[in-house]
Amino acid sequence: MLNSIENADLDSKVVLCRFDFNVPIVDGEIMDDTRIRLALPTIKYLLNQNAKLIITSHLGRPKGVIVPSLSLRPVALHLEKVLSQPVNFVNKTVGPEVRKAVGGLRLGLENIVVLENTRFDKREKSNDPDFAKELAELADLFVSDAFGTVHRAHASTVGVANYLPSFAGFLVNEEFSKITEAMKNPVKPSVAIIGGAKVSTKLDIINNLIDIADTIIIGGGMVFTFLLAQGKEAGKSLVELAMIDIADELIQKAKIEGVDLIIPEDIRIGKDLRTPILDDRAAKIVSSDNIPLDAMGLDIGPETENKISAIIGGANTIFWNGPLGVFENELYRNGTEKIARAILNRNVTTIIGGGDSVYALNMLDEPIPENIHVSTGGGASMELLSGSKLPGIECLKSK
Repeated sequence: MLNSIENADLDSKVVLCRFDFNVPIVDGEIMDDTRIRLALPTIKYLLNQNAKLIITSHLGRPKGVIVPSLSLRPVALHLEKVLSQPVNFVNKTVGPEVRKAVGGLRLGLENIVVLENTRFDKREKSNDPDFAKELAELADLFVSDAFGTVHRAHASTVGVANYLPSFAGFLVNEEFSKITEAMKNPVKPSVAIIGGAKVSTKLDIINNLIDIADTIIIGGGMVFTFLLAQGKEAGKSLVELAMIDIADELIQKAKIEGVDLIIPEDIRIGKDLRTPILDDRAAKIVSSDNIPLDAMGLDIGPETENKISAIIGGANTIFWNGPLGVFENELYRNGTEKIARAILNRNVTTIIGGGDSVYALNMLDEPIPENIHVSTGGGASMELLSGSKLPGIECLKSK
């Protein structure tokens, strides 16, 4: 159980807040403020409890040097607009200017300061204790609401918790509780749909979900390594030769555990990513036993779509991570789109994680039912699904 901000004495306290404001910025303009809006419930709660806020975040990958285009100044200006109150910005992360700004915080309308991009300081990613202590010395409490970074042991996400009483914001609490509850107590039957390009990046997730789910569906580029493990051909499809034996081990483990491991029975193919093989103006469909040597598998076929949709139609808990084909190309979007619609229509407890899955879901432009949790943290949600302990979560657990 995480130590929630609702358990903290916040009145007149200076709170060091870590958010995930890694938002797209072009020419100083924020193109998508979703991550900022998701932080507002925590920010407003802290302000309503008479707290004074020091806001920190990373932005991009500046690698420990100052990159003007990755400054958090536009974020501070945007916060002013959405909160309808002044927000002070300091173009430093620590030091005399920061201490002066924090010392000037007052209850009322001068109670927020945004510090510069934490990754402008090379000590951030190494979780340098001196940098963490400098940040911590600015405040009375630490609040983490940056779920997208809790799998990283950085100074501003984990290090500061060594020096301050630490609490989880509403977003982190919601993400952690919903994902872990679905994993610990899935309503049967439970189904996991795991897509993406490589077995190596999803190995831990598949391994862990074999112990949780009743059915596991394999999609995306991973399919073709599994086909090779079954003694089939994959043509020019993406494969990981070093993972063939591992894929076979996963197949055997699923059999032993009584888990139904679904590998596509038909495939949409193309010559390569840019030159589709056309048949009546549609991507050609072949059996997974009959992929031509000069072709690439790029999406699941209609028989597999129907089979997966039927499985989803009977599921009571669903985990989805990764697209089922090269959905960026409309010729190979059908599988991912059909499965996404089946999930929305089923509307049972569902955890959707991973940036590509979320992007594919958003392409449908349909409302998300309450039972479906779309995670804001791609890497963090993946590591939770793999059963890993996340350093930015462990430091927030109730002692």
